[in-house]
Amino acid sequence: MNNQVEIRPWKPEDAAALASICNNKKIWLNVRDRFPHPYTVSNSIEWIAFTLLQKPIQNMAIIYNGQIAGSIGVMPKDDIYRKSIEIGYFLGEPYWGKGIATRAVGLLLEYIKSHFNVIRVYAEVFSHNAASMKVLEKNGFHLEGVREKAVIKNNVILDDYVWVKFLE
Repeated sequence: MNNQVEIRPWKPEDAAALASICNNKKIWLNVRDRFPHPYTVSNSIEWIAFTLLQKPIQNMAIIYNGQIAGSIGVMPKDDIYRKSIEIGYFLGEPYWGKGIATRAVGLLLEYIKSHFNVIRVYAEVFSHNAASMKVLEKNGFHLEGVREKAVIKNNVILDDYVWVKFLE
């Protein structure tokens, strides 16, 4: 069972482990501002309750060797963008550099194919997050474009790299 990666729906009992992973400024610097910092157990409880109302489930735990390692999810688009879905993910710092995110994104792509009627999967990555770009590249995404000075995070203006994969 070494190096086993899976994704599964969140469970209420995951709250403490999720809060422990999320309360890290290095993670916060790579996600959207709606992600709280500091991140508390109360934030985890609210988040998990929210995810359990989703049909189909859109946000899941990344499990590595039986432990909560991070979070991964989708944001389905609507109206004229209804054939597109955005993905996002993060890992707790102790799990960086082990290939876990690469495997989790692969599992998420399988989940998307079986639960959503989309043809375009994309992710937006801040310019300084080369590791995340490598995860996407390893999963067959290509760099569609760079939106220059499109993001402000922690009072710093950043470029936004848009990575896309088309599902056959």
